[in-house]
Amino acid sequence: MTTEQNNVAVLENKRLLIVDDDRPFLNRLGRAMESRGFVVDVAESVADGVRITKASPPDFAVVDMRLGDGNGLDVIQVIKEENSECKSIILTGYGNIATAVTAVKMGAVDYLSKPADADDVFAALMRKGDEKAPPPENPMSADRVRWEHILRVYELCDRNVSETARRLNMHRRTLQRILAKRAPR
Repeated sequence: MTTEQNNVAVLENKRLLIVDDDRPFLNRLGRAMESRGFVVDVAESVADGVRITKASPPDFAVVDMRLGDGNGLDVIQVIKEENSECKSIILTGYGNIATAVTAVKMGAVDYLSKPADADDVFAALMRKGDEKAPPPENPMSADRVRWEHILRVYELCDRNVSETARRLNMHRRTLQRILAKRAPR
C-alpha cells in the first residue's frame, strides 16, 4: 500500500472545511481533496464558514485569510472553539510574517501563500506535529524581508500610517508609497 493510499484509508469520514471566496480555486481544491479521501464542505465567506463549523465541526480546515465579509482568522477561532483537535491551515495571497504568527497563535498549523496547489495543502494537513516543513526552494529576497518588517510594524500600529512611519523613522509619504506597491518577490 502506497503512502497516499494509506492516507486515504486513514481519512475516511474525516471532514475538511475549505473557506475561500475564489470560487474556481475553491471548487478545484475541493475536488482534489475529495479524491484524496476527505469529506469536503466548502464556504465562500466567514459567515458560511462559521455556520458550517457550528453545525458540524471539521477535522481539518483550509481557510483563506482575506474574505469578502471579513478575516479568515475569525473562522479559525470558531473552529478551535468547536474542535480543538482540528488541523487548520491559512492560505493567503497577501502573505506577511505578522499575520502568519497571528494565525499560528490562534491555532493554525501552517500558513501557505497562494497559489498553493493541492499537493502542498495535502502535505501540510498530513504533516505530523513534530515534523518540520521543508525549507523553501526560493527564500525571500532582502527587499521582501524589508517589506515584511514594514508590514509587521504597520499591523502592530493598528494600520496607523503616521505612527508606523514614526516608529520606522521614515517619512509618512515614503511609507504610503511602499504600502501602495505590490510585495517584492
